[in-house]
Amino acid sequence: MHTAPDEPPPSGEPTPDGVSTAADDPDTAAAPAALRDLLAFEDGNALRLLCAPAGDAVVRRIAVGMDDLAPGRPGTLLLAVGAAPDARTVREAALRGACAVVLGETPPAAETLDAAREAGVALLVREGGVGWAEVAGLLRSALSYARAGLDDSGDMARGPEAIPSLAALAARVAAYVKGSITIEDTRLRVLAHSATGPDADPLRRAVILGGRVPDWRVAELRRSGLLRALWTARDVLHRPADGDTPERLVVAVRSGREVLGSIWAAADGAALAPDAARHLRTAAGLAAPLLVRERLRESGTAHRRENALRGLLHGLGDRRTHAWSLGLSPDAPCAAVVAEREPARTARRADDRALEVLVLELAAHRPGTGVLRDGDRLALLLTGDASAADHEAAVLAVVRELDAAVSSSPDCAPVWLGVGPVGPPERAAESYERAVLVMRALREREARAAAAGAPRPARYADAAGAGAAVEALRILDAARPVWESGDGPVHELIRADLAGGGELVRTLAAYFDTGGDVTAAAGRLVVHPNTLRYRIVRLRERDGVDVDDPDTRLLLTLAARLATAAPPP
Repeated sequence: MHTAPDEPPPSGEPTPDGVSTAADDPDTAAAPAALRDLLAFEDGNALRLLCAPAGDAVVRRIAVGMDDLAPGRPGTLLLAVGAAPDARTVREAALRGACAVVLGETPPAAETLDAAREAGVALLVREGGVGWAEVAGLLRSALSYARAGLDDSGDMARGPEAIPSLAALAARVAAYVKGSITIEDTRLRVLAHSATGPDADPLRRAVILGGRVPDWRVAELRRSGLLRALWTARDVLHRPADGDTPERLVVAVRSGREVLGSIWAAADGAALAPDAARHLRTAAGLAAPLLVRERLRESGTAHRRENALRGLLHGLGDRRTHAWSLGLSPDAPCAAVVAEREPARTARRADDRALEVLVLELAAHRPGTGVLRDGDRLALLLTGDASAADHEAAVLAVVRELDAAVSSSPDCAPVWLGVGPVGPPERAAESYERAVLVMRALREREARAAAAGAPRPARYADAAGAGAAVEALRILDAARPVWESGDGPVHELIRADLAGGGELVRTLAAYFDTGGDVTAAAGRLVVHPNTLRYRIVRLRERDGVDVDDPDTRLLLTLAARLATAAPPP
């Protein structure tokens, strides 16, 4: 679990559990912070959200134990140390100003969850193996960091609480050093930058526009040894002007021994200030807690969003709480999209970038899209503000763009995109299930077209575009366990054939798919029509299976479809 660097110990008297009380915590006049922002600092290993509040809870203080609650002090996040994890505790805490309650690691009963929903408070539990002191320290650190971003007064020398954000710090440092500033993480991604003047050099513009240092520039920094020197040096480094590239100063931002990132100052049409290096040293100290906050927020937010998205798409846990964690209103129109590429083991191209192309396209044009990757599959949740009908059209337009992006990119394996129906967040799992069926139907449709020598069909569709194949797959999925548990001559024949290579199953599939047209089926199998006729006759004479009997024909058709169709994931 992440904790804040050099965080002072909580003040107040310790409880028997080792957690200090909130005696010195700010009162209700202190700057508030949203519960969602506090949870963004936590990676899900210490706290589990069970019930979301109505709207976003506003937290002003952390209280430890029921005795630390008092009416008239709203906005309290209660750590229910020593209290029973029951509905009475939740109701009493809500009446005394609690907006969120953290219970012990024992899972609460359903009536406790109902009480939290009725009271409009958030309900969380402490994960096993995590102590109350650790939870209190994490939440107090998160509250301190959240508050640090609310006041934009003062100057650089007043400390980190005077700098609300990395962007504000970049602007302030630029004014002191008389140049341009970029603040980057250890992956050389630009987290903040000062305003770009008319005389900014091309490299700075490329870095800002691209959101990171270009690969060619990284290679150059590695060759020159500057990157190695930056990560090991304790002071400001100077890089003199070179051709069109102006002079630069750079300093690493550290928290103890750990390097968090770097601050770069570039001359912007004029020489840097004589004391620019001194200001960069000060800025590095001020940037450290902000970079820690950025790292914690990024890690915690990503982890919680992924868990919430997975729960929403797969119908796990409380859907309303998952939607709250994703920042979705209960009536927001949502549609699931499932993208699956040709499996890596059978991909025809060695350098496959298909799913990466999709993720990049989404990041560029739909930054709020929820994305889950599982092997060769992406699950997407596309949300919007329009009506359901308008959102359905918008989703199909996005999917068309994604299909075009993959199709036009070299070295990309085929990708099929199935679109689920639009509905509120609580029905996202149903949309996901339908999107999976559509995607599977598209793959089967393409396989049949290839076998028949027909043109390749579209690789994206919604349920309407996929036609009857979606319902057929749904029925086949339901019938599969019944077939697999069955017995009799047809079952024995099919099982023996599949064990021997499946020639009969392939023959039956082609025969039934072509409506019993021997010539067309033989063409698909690349055999002589007489060969196919002989196989059918052999079924009757040697195996005692009459393909003209309606029930037998149904079993054989079902067996062939189940054997050639991919099972549900």
